[in-house]
Amino acid sequence: MVRIKVCGLKRDVDISYVNELKVDYAGFVFAKSRRQVSLEEAKKLVDKLDSGIKRVGVFVNERAYEIQKAVEVLSLDIVQLHGEEDLGEYLGLDVDIWKAVRVSCKEDVERARLYKCPGVLFDAFVEGMYGGTGKVFDFGLIEKEELNSKVILAGGLNCNNVSLAIERVKPYAVDVSSGVETEGVKDFDKMKEFVKRVREYGKNII
Repeated sequence: MVRIKVCGLKRDVDISYVNELKVDYAGFVFAKSRRQVSLEEAKKLVDKLDSGIKRVGVFVNERAYEIQKAVEVLSLDIVQLHGEEDLGEYLGLDVDIWKAVRVSCKEDVERARLYKCPGVLFDAFVEGMYGGTGKVFDFGLIEKEELNSKVILAGGLNCNNVSLAIERVKPYAVDVSSGVETEGVKDFDKMKEFVKRVREYGKNII
């Protein structure tokens, strides 16, 4: 079964949506973004999160000790790094690491082979932005790649393209944010349809 991560959760109602749909991962963004939450805000949200949903903290070039604080306060399961971090500084954290790779060419995918961490997240490259752009990249660049890490696919996924993305990439998980939003906030109907399509199409992939 292809796992599902919904990222950029900010409101109590967002938590109720993912709890009802029983997604696999809930993502909280701590980097500068319109979806950014503070540690205090995130604590209130994770306290309402279903215990069966894993907690992912998303950071960009944050210091390791600040991330460790978030890991402890929020009981994070995953730390997702979206900047130019030196992984060696973070692998000592008592949590799994997913390293994001922004893809614009084959060389970006090859770089992912150098990362020694449990997961690699592939996202679209947009100049000056670290993620959450809603842009799609060429899935063909990673279509036949075999990595030592779990592949998490992001970048402009939505109800209309996620089945094709799963077919081509066969990822461990898919990551969605803007693709299940309307006017910048999470939309339950879009989220429900996205989850339905992933589960229908992705149940025999992994």
